Amino acid sequence: MAQKKNQILRRKIRVRKKLLNIEKHRLHVYRSSKHIYAAVTSIENDKTLCSFSSMKIKKSENQKKVDLAKEVGLKIAELAISKGVKEVKFDKGPYKYHGRLKSLANAAREKGLLF
Repeated sequence: MAQKKNQILRRKIRVRKKLLNIEKHRLHVYRSSKHIYAAVTSIENDKTLCSFSSMKIKKSENQKKVDLAKEVGLKIAELAISKGVKEVKFDKGPYKYHGRLKSLANAAREKGLLF
């Protein structure tokens, strides 16, 4: 168990270190077992410009978590572009880039957000 926590911590530190020198707004994602949350923060003072989560979406019976993540990605990209943010750095935190995170990122790219 301790080894798994160390892996997660090392992945989180590695991702943040790579993103440290990039001067762009940050799109960071939090994933829980039921929902997924995305927020865009500003460059200079880490103030949240816009955020969206799967809790705001009315879920139907046959809708999967990956589909909800795709909707969140489309909506967060739409909100960010309306605020004037075109390019962001994608902060996935300690999560692996697959499944819900990947569908969120691809949906945001489809909508016009660059990262």
